[in-house]
Amino acid sequence: MIKTRFAPSPTGYIHIGNVRSAIYPYLIAKQNNGKFILRIEDTDQARYVEGATELIESTLKWLGLDWDEGPIVGGPNAPYFQSKRKAIYHAWAQKLIDIGRAYADDTSSEQIQAYRDQCSAEKVPYLYRNFRPENPPAWHEGLPLRFKADPKPRHWHDEVMGNLEAGPEVQDDIILIKADGLPTYNFAHIVDDAEMDVDWVCRGVEYLASVPNYLALYEALGLKVPKLASLPHILGPTGGKKLGKRDGAKSVNEYRKDGILPEAMLNYLACLGWNDGTEQEIYTQTELIEKFSVNRIQTSGARFDETKLLWQNGQWIRRLVDEEGIDKFYLRTTDFWPDSAQAYPETYRKQVLSIIYDRLKTLADLRAMTEYFFTDPEIDLDLIVKNKFLKKISEEDLSDLLQKAAAALEKVTWNETTLQETLNNLLTQLDKKPAELFSLIRISISYAPFSPALHQTLATLGKERSLARIRQTVTAIENDNQ
Repeated sequence: MIKTRFAPSPTGYIHIGNVRSAIYPYLIAKQNNGKFILRIEDTDQARYVEGATELIESTLKWLGLDWDEGPIVGGPNAPYFQSKRKAIYHAWAQKLIDIGRAYADDTSSEQIQAYRDQCSAEKVPYLYRNFRPENPPAWHEGLPLRFKADPKPRHWHDEVMGNLEAGPEVQDDIILIKADGLPTYNFAHIVDDAEMDVDWVCRGVEYLASVPNYLALYEALGLKVPKLASLPHILGPTGGKKLGKRDGAKSVNEYRKDGILPEAMLNYLACLGWNDGTEQEIYTQTELIEKFSVNRIQTSGARFDETKLLWQNGQWIRRLVDEEGIDKFYLRTTDFWPDSAQAYPETYRKQVLSIIYDRLKTLADLRAMTEYFFTDPEIDLDLIVKNKFLKKISEEDLSDLLQKAAAALEKVTWNETTLQETLNNLLTQLDKKPAELFSLIRISISYAPFSPALHQTLATLGKERSLARIRQTVTAIENDNQ
């Protein structure tokens, strides 16, 4: 049984790169009927952020990345918080001490800086192993514990980057246990992966430089090296550098609050630097599990394109409404309606959703795109006189067109079919193009930049409100013309 893991640190928000590092091992595990482990790497207590673990958990659940072992669900290798596994790390550290591959280091920070300064002055690389103490003290908690490196050429295969190698010059006496008794990432993840029988390690390409030291630790501990997959950076919008906060990068939770669907986020991030060799762009989770392969992850960075994410989200909105129906999809929209919508029954909101959903890019668009269904809009004649189809029509003619439209609409049975027929007949009677007459009526009832099909908008607003808004616009035009 294949086991993979996602091992984030609870040091703040969970960003796009973190989540992609969870998606790929999840897909690997599921397509092999294996297990996906969630492990919280919280040994850096200085950077620990309250609530960050819960945010990690809720984000994974929102995306549908349910873990088989880890916090909440438990498992045979509990605890799954590194801060609670100190005794385990100390036991493995003792193995290295016993075979002479680890030593306590009581060198002061001032002396270590002096070593760095010396190397800088001599213009040679700083390697702590060149200053290794000759007679280190016995190790006890309160002293850092260092690995005693055995520098030599290292060769390994990375499932994404291919065959790699590094010389002895990049291997050093890295710290295994810090003075506070907790392990460093360099040591803890190797111990945990061994204890939890992890077969695949997927992580960012920034860890690639440290692999030679990891290989030395695997060798010293007599451990089998799991398959290693280094994931290229997610780049900023311009493609020049790693995506960061300065580029406007948001947390996954922010995108969630902005109305991005989990299906779209999973779809987009899985394809950010991967494709199955086809032109397909929309994937369900089931399809991703079936089609994903590590050997099709690109080796160069992938540019984050929010426009593409929004496009995919719009595609998913339409797909889910088609598959689930409005009633079920409506449950996803609860937090995204304008405040004024709360005074209206769900049946009315669902009717509004049914005619507006195919124009949404995010669920948050509901607020701006539906406000006029719940509150009478403020009349803004500039929207009419500056409209490219209406700006050449005199105010007198605009008023006349609206009055004739209102008179015709007054007589009909108020439903989408008869409204569409009446509007089409008005085009012939008034000798106007749809872009002219329909734009004029649409603006007069919504004062919004865009709206659903006119006959649907009228039918949903209702006869009384629609005609009242048209007549209010007539009054405003006439007053403006005086």
